[in-house]
Amino acid sequence: DERKRWEQARAAGERLLKAGKVGAILVAGGQGTRLGFDKPKGMFPIGALSHAPLFQILAHQLLGRSRRAAAPIPYFVMTSDATHHETVAFFREHKNFGLPAGDVFFFQQGNMPAVDAESGKLLVGSDQTLTTSPDGHGAMLTALAKSGLLAEMKRRGIEYLHYHQVDNPTAIVCDPVFLGFHAELGCDMSVKVVTKRSAAERMGVAVDVDGVTQIIEYSDLPLDIAQKTDSAGALLLWAGSTAIHVFTRAFLDRLVDHGDALPFHVAHKKVPYCDADGKAVNPQRENAYKFERFIFDALPLATRALVLETDRAREFNPVKNASGDDSPETARAALATLFHGWLRAAGAQIDDATPVEISPLFALDGEEVRAKVKPGTKFSEPTILN
Repeated sequence: DERKRWEQARAAGERLLKAGKVGAILVAGGQGTRLGFDKPKGMFPIGALSHAPLFQILAHQLLGRSRRAAAPIPYFVMTSDATHHETVAFFREHKNFGLPAGDVFFFQQGNMPAVDAESGKLLVGSDQTLTTSPDGHGAMLTALAKSGLLAEMKRRGIEYLHYHQVDNPTAIVCDPVFLGFHAELGCDMSVKVVTKRSAAERMGVAVDVDGVTQIIEYSDLPLDIAQKTDSAGALLLWAGSTAIHVFTRAFLDRLVDHGDALPFHVAHKKVPYCDADGKAVNPQRENAYKFERFIFDALPLATRALVLETDRAREFNPVKNASGDDSPETARAALATLFHGWLRAAGAQIDDATPVEISPLFALDGEEVRAKVKPGTKFSEPTILN
């Protein structure tokens, strides 16, 4: 039955973790601009009581998972020009959040020049250098190869890589179930999906086109197609990508050997520049094209791919906007719901109004909470379990 299959997958994933065959890739090239936060997004304080930054919550998950497996899980952190130095300094300042220094690696994605939308000419910035922007998370392949980290993974016997983005504090880092399904089914690449809230939600969707699994970016999907429904009124294209993946390392090696495997996507954006007279121009409308590669474009190149549906409330609560959907408020509420649920399942007494925070170093899941919290324990004031 279904439960048995999931338990088998979990056991398989835990075996891989214990054997030291798993690494994790964290994509952390973004600034917190939309949050009104002028630092790397991973430094944003998301813990309701502890004010723990996103970096800490994800790194502590990895550390907790590594301790549970009694094996190292190296962390490969992808930064950008905008975030690299601050990110490295932040990890050093916090002693890598407890992760061994030899298991944390930083590598930088590259840049692509922006071009004028009308003339196609390269744009120059106020410092008289080319105007560039990060070349997308698909650039991870080139960046890993250039930095020697693919070779490092091979040297360490890492065969599987869990990939997640810095803005989602409820991602289950190195989820044994996901790793287990990926390995047991012999996949090159896997993706977790959730049901989209609406046709207009800005999420790529997983689809099959002529039997080939792929993700279509929301900006490439016409709204009239996105809005199509089945006879029950549910979206036909419902499977929103969480940007949580598992890759087989050998597959990444193959992709690097075919340097142009991933196409460039074009985005029409407002890009400040200097005109021919050297005067700074801050455009009021989209004036330029930027170019990005997306890692999900590797899906159709996989010999076998897995699309795994997961529980949105549990695993996908990204911090993207200052308010409204996908904001710090919604992410903190999701974490609170999760922690309250774990405690109640363990037999603890707590009401919804009592703030509580559970560090991943205390418990990674409800099972660990049950092992550590006695039934009948009362929580009546703000508490951090760590």
